[in-house]
Amino acid sequence: MKTVDLSHPITVAMPVWPQDPLIEITTLATVEENCFLLNQLTVGEHSGTHFGVPAHFVPGGLTAEAVPSEALIAPGVVLDIRSACTANPDYVLTIKDILIWETTHLPIPPRSYVLTLTGWSERWNEPARYFGLTKTKTRHYPGFGEESVVFLMEERDCLGLGIDTPGIDPGFDEDFLSNSALFKRGGYHLENLTNLEYLPAHGFTLFIGLLPVSGGSGSPARVLAQFQETT
Repeated sequence: MKTVDLSHPITVAMPVWPQDPLIEITTLATVEENCFLLNQLTVGEHSGTHFGVPAHFVPGGLTAEAVPSEALIAPGVVLDIRSACTANPDYVLTIKDILIWETTHLPIPPRSYVLTLTGWSERWNEPARYFGLTKTKTRHYPGFGEESVVFLMEERDCLGLGIDTPGIDPGFDEDFLSNSALFKRGGYHLENLTNLEYLPAHGFTLFIGLLPVSGGSGSPARVLAQFQETT
């Protein structure tokens, strides 16, 4: 079996959403002085590679500690739309993209995660490029179209969606229509993923290390994918 880490390391320099708390890692004790190392970490629930739950957008929605364990170990598929995103940073995944993928591969399995490979993780160490910021502070990066989210949740019974950009909504969408459509249907999101290009199109299992924050809208997460290597 091969395991691929889909998570960015948490650092003080990593990109964070505007108005979210900056990352702080403060050393409280060292091995030399205290016989052990201890750091204090300050991080927003939706910073870095993270998992989001319905409470993020839905009043009274499911919170992080209530996510069932079976939702954290589940099959996944990857839709590669890098070519389209290179030509258009505002590209949104469409139902047509999904149907073409299924024609080439297989019907998307129920209770799975659909991950979209845009190539945006290459920009991770350049926050302004990662958010696609213009002089007017408008964001430009690819995402899921609202119609594709509804299709995946209602017609394919997906558990959730993931992407290697700052969010499943395209950057220009300030109304967060895709996230709203997802969470209203009980789905989950994985954002700021990386290394999706090292996964097969299907046939892998995701292992999601969600922190069970009481009343939380999500948390940073270690996300791993495992699959059988072919010779």
